[in-house]
Amino acid sequence: MARKTATMEAPLPGSAEHDRLPAGAEPFVGRRTELAALATAAARPVPGRGRLLVLAGRPGSGRTSLAVRYARSVAGDYPDGLLFARMSAPDGSLVPPGRAARRLLEQLAAVPEGLLPADPEAEDPACAALRGALSGRKLLVLLDDVREAGQLLPLLVDEPGCLVLATTSGPLTGIDAIDPVILGGLDQPSAVELLGSLIGGTRISCDPVGAADLAEACTARPAALRLVAGRLRADPRAAVTDVAAELAPAAPRQAPQAPKSRGATKPRGRGGAPDRRQARELLPVEPVPVPDTDPLVAAFELLYRALPAPSARMLRMLTLAPAQSADLRTASALVGCPAPEAGTLLERLAEQELLEREPAAADGTARYRVPGRLYPRLVELRTERDRPAEIELARARLLERLVRLVDSARLLLDRSAGENPDPLPGPLRLRTAAQAAGWLTGERDQLMVAVRDAIGQGDLDGSAGRLVTALLRALPLTGGTAPADLHQLHELVLRVAERQEAPRRAAAALLNLGDLQAAAGHWEQAEDRYRAALERARTAGDEPACARALEGTGGCHRALGDPVRAGDWYGRALALRQSLGDHRAEARLLARIAEAHTAQRRYDEADREYRAAVAALRRVGDDGGAAALSQALERLRRLVDGEGNHPVSE
Repeated sequence: MARKTATMEAPLPGSAEHDRLPAGAEPFVGRRTELAALATAAARPVPGRGRLLVLAGRPGSGRTSLAVRYARSVAGDYPDGLLFARMSAPDGSLVPPGRAARRLLEQLAAVPEGLLPADPEAEDPACAALRGALSGRKLLVLLDDVREAGQLLPLLVDEPGCLVLATTSGPLTGIDAIDPVILGGLDQPSAVELLGSLIGGTRISCDPVGAADLAEACTARPAALRLVAGRLRADPRAAVTDVAAELAPAAPRQAPQAPKSRGATKPRGRGGAPDRRQARELLPVEPVPVPDTDPLVAAFELLYRALPAPSARMLRMLTLAPAQSADLRTASALVGCPAPEAGTLLERLAEQELLEREPAAADGTARYRVPGRLYPRLVELRTERDRPAEIELARARLLERLVRLVDSARLLLDRSAGENPDPLPGPLRLRTAAQAAGWLTGERDQLMVAVRDAIGQGDLDGSAGRLVTALLRALPLTGGTAPADLHQLHELVLRVAERQEAPRRAAAALLNLGDLQAAAGHWEQAEDRYRAALERARTAGDEPACARALEGTGGCHRALGDPVRAGDWYGRALALRQSLGDHRAEARLLARIAEAHTAQRRYDEADREYRAAVAALRRVGDDGGAAALSQALERLRRLVDGEGNHPVSE
């Protein structure tokens, strides 16, 4: 049905190059008073801190759409761009400030080399890097759905040219001198106008009293209005007055009855009702509560009861999607249906305002997101309606689908790896290297969430492990892999290895973590990882891993300026490499020991080790390496001669 848009404010254009904001819900109506309040608050200086705006509103108040609208209306004042980061997932889990800072730095193309967390108890260095990158720029940073002041404070910059706009569902205690703009419902004319634009002006003009009653029953909240509009669009025969009567007053919901054919035992509370507390235990943190008497709940229940069974099941299963974001590739895996059917279901749910539209994937595939305001209730419905075995099977199908997608992307990016022996069906397939790189980059956060969730639950370690391996092989091929993501993946490998009491795999993960910390210049943290790897490698009897851990520890002491301890660790690694017959590693370690002797002014010993290293390389036919070490030996002898010491023994 056509939507009336003549009285709507036209969408504001954004700068395609510098605008990373979400689209925001359309059409946008009203809110002139709130937009003016934001403009006034933005002009108010705060001594000793950069400018901060806080927009607070209950779930379903339209705070994100208003924030996007305001940001785009003032985009001309921020020529360096508009940045965006979500600070919470629909399931209520919080995004740490360091992770948000990394994503913002990536939007600025200003990620420093080797940026890794150094100390779990200290501020993530990415926050300081972001504050430095914002200095001297004119940027607007929109941080959506901030739950705690601790998420926000490390991201604030004392830069008068920047503005941070944060949306939240409640007060952010701990931040001084903020006067939040509080968002309530729309004014009644705007609420009726929104209904008319969504369901068609004719139905509203034919029943203006019913439209006003419906707006009042929704307390003029945009999300509730959109849901009832979705219900009315799905049933053109439904009268506006009848829907208003069903919503007013908003009574506590009654849970739908589970089909008797399931035969599964459902959790029950008092009086035989489904135990909602058990469903709440599935949430990572307690989400922002939406009272049962809230019209948003009543509007959702009204629309959900009218959904066909396949659409209702799709909506419930999407709560299992990583970060509750999905496209037809992941949605079809969750419900076990063909991709075209999944795409149709997703589009219908979005048309009914039950899903939010996300930016499309690199190949143009539409993406959707479960609204956070609906997520807790959908988890309860999933607990009531779907058997645990069905849920586990859906999660397993999703992980295996992600493994195949990541592997197919890797093979497109690395043609030397050969053809894909197990190509995906046509609608799921990535077809070019550009699409593969874009998909991996765009879906990276969701892929990382999928791994974290799977390993956190601990029941699908095999599939989760395959996904970690696939990501470790594919992400570096995109050219923009953040070391922090690789660090997180190796941490997850370590967690599974420890849980399964697999010391060899644990040692390998610890060695990789040590290498990443060393590359970032965090030598103390790297040494801790190498020492832990040495312990696991000894338990597993893995001598090459032991040698690598010993050498890594020696390298940390070398970088910290302790040649005595560096030489000792290198010597222990050398003994192992010699026993393994690894002549190249032997030569490398001999050269490192020679450097340690030189730093201690033990020139005879250094000369001897250099000559031994040269001989080792010549044994394996590495004439270039031998020549380079011969030059190092000559420099050593010139150093000795320059200091007036006795000649080194030949």
